[in-house]
Order: sequence, then C-alpha cells, then structure tokens
Amino acid sequence: MNPWYTIANAGEIASPAVLISPDRVRENLRRMIAMAGDVSRLRPHVKTHKLPQIIAMKRDLGIDKFKTSTIAEAEMTAAAGGLDILLAYPCVGPNADRLMLLVKRFPRTRFSTLVDCREALECLTRAAQRHETAIDVFIDLNVGMNRTGITVGEPAIELYRAIAASRHTRAAGLHVYDGHLHDANDDVLRQQAEAAFSGVWQLVDDVQRLGLEVPTVVASGTPTSWILARHDAGTRTRIEVGAGTSVLWDFGQEELTPHLNFLNAAVLLARVISRPATDRICIDLGHKAVASEMPLPRVRWLGLEGMRAVMHSEEHLVIETERAGEFPVGTVLYGIPRHVCPTVALHDEVWCVRDGRAAESWPVAARTRRISV
Repeated sequence: MNPWYTIANAGEIASPAVLISPDRVRENLRRMIAMAGDVSRLRPHVKTHKLPQIIAMKRDLGIDKFKTSTIAEAEMTAAAGGLDILLAYPCVGPNADRLMLLVKRFPRTRFSTLVDCREALECLTRAAQRHETAIDVFIDLNVGMNRTGITVGEPAIELYRAIAASRHTRAAGLHVYDGHLHDANDDVLRQQAEAAFSGVWQLVDDVQRLGLEVPTVVASGTPTSWILARHDAGTRTRIEVGAGTSVLWDFGQEELTPHLNFLNAAVLLARVISRPATDRICIDLGHKAVASEMPLPRVRWLGLEGMRAVMHSEEHLVIETERAGEFPVGTVLYGIPRHVCPTVALHDEVWCVRDGRAAESWPVAARTRRISV
C-alpha cells in the first residue's frame, strides 16, 4: 500500500503545490470537537485554511462559530454559511466601514470584532453610525503576548463600560489570545495558562458585579485550547476556544504540543530541479511557496530522513544529503511544512485528494486582501 501522502497522478500536478486530504480534515475536526467537550465551545480560526470547502465541512459537523483575521476571511466565511463570525483584529481606518458593509450584506450572520483602546472603539462607533447599524464588540486582553490588547485592570473595565453604553456597540465579552504559551510539558503549560488567565477570571467577576454581562470569553491558541476548554467560567459566561492549526496540522505545532493527537492533512508536493553537487539537490520550493518566517528546516520531508536544508531563496531550496544520487531531476518529493497557515496563504489554489489522486483544485478564496467588500 502506498503511503497516505502520495498521489497516483503526481505527473499531472505542477509543483510546488499543496495537497489537502478532506478525510483527514474531517477527522481532525471531530477530534477538535471532542477536545472542546461540546461543539458549542469551539470557535476555530479560519486563517489556517482560508477555504469555503473546509467551512462547509465544519458546518456539516455542527460548527457555526468562527474566528477570522481579515475582512476577506470574514466575507468568505459568511458566504460559505458561517453564522457567527468574530473578526479578531482591530478594525481601524477604512476597515471599520468594510466591516459594517459585511454586517448589512449578510443579515443572517452575527458579526463581532474587538478593541483594546478608546480610539479603536470610537472608530468603530463612527462607522456604525454612518451605516446606521450596530456591532458586537469584544475587549482584546493582553495576558503576555504583548502584540495587541489592553492589560487586565480598571482601564479594561472602563472600556467595557463604554462599549456597553453605546447605542452602536454591544458588549460581547472578552477575547484573550495566549500565543506566547506553548511549552511541550503539559504540567508547565497548564501552570502558565492558569497564571496568565487568573486576572481574566477576576475581570469577569468584577464586570459582572457592576451589573454588566460578560456573555463569552474567546480564549486560547492551539497549544492551550485543551486546557481552556476544560475551564468553567461560570453559568453566566461561556468559554469558546479558538484553535485553528489543528484542522490541517504541521510539524511545528507537533513539536510545540506533542501530546495533541491531530493528523497532518496538508502536504507539499515539490520536485528536484537540479543536482548542483554530488551531495546536494535543489528543490522548487522557495520562500514564495512555504512559510519562511521560521528557522530551517521549514519542511519535514516524508520518507527522506537525514536531509539538511542549507540554502533557501525565493524559488529554490537546496538540500544536502549523501543520498543525492538517488534523486534524479524530476523526482517528486512530499513534505510537511513547519507552519501551515502562512504556507496555504502563499498558494492561489490547493489540490483536494480523494482515493489517492489529486481530484480537483480549490481556489484559496480568502488569501486575497479583498473579495468584494
């Protein structure tokens, strides 16, 4: 039997390419739901795949809440049937108006976004006024990522009060991304998560004592999703976990969280294009085809252990191996990216694999910055 990642019609597929197994995607989604404990506690991020076909798979399994990072991702998700979409990114400048246009274009979908300061809230409020609508708003909290977010404390409470007091915004809860937490040791990771979120639970109590509702806490990246899914914030506040990478998986996430049991569902197909030395092969997988913000190796080649990446440029990846003579020009190689989310975003299309063959191409609809809005 051929390995799961190979395809019988590789000769028909131009490289470099991304292959996606829908059977493995569905199994990962089932495992994500089991990890969350209930489908209602899951709000997976779509940035990993950016594909309406995978939104449809999620909807088939009862997932109706989604997390996005761009207007295009939000529009793609709504058009694919998403019922509850959090745009987890500050909407300032023209993007505030674009979000309001989405609210009006998809009236059956509940849209929300986040703010971490008065300036961002005022920008949203003015846009909602112009479009004669209202928007659900989460406060974005900083628990150590130090990327966006307001720290827990009185300013956060005052910002929440301001959201609740406006006619054009509704206080939807708290958003807490903890992407800086990813220890491979379960016990250490649990302790880190408990320390990072202790102030969040106190903030929920403080806000509720003021008579304000905190309906939802959207929490976690993929590494801590299993921890936050098991936390009970109380009957008045629901916790939703926002794991996203687990739908496709990659070897970087596997190294960070070896205990999480997900399947690689996305594979890179590439070819040997040159053998510049007796111990080197050059592959057509440059920066433009695989995420390159991480250190080398950026790809784990399947069935080809012992290879060492020595050079990576826009269109080329040079590998050093004593086995170079075994790989003539034209040899097809398969690999798992270290970081799958930006890898998918580098491709105009991916190939859906069924019964061991690349069966159809799927345009990566939300890799663009603008679909129609």
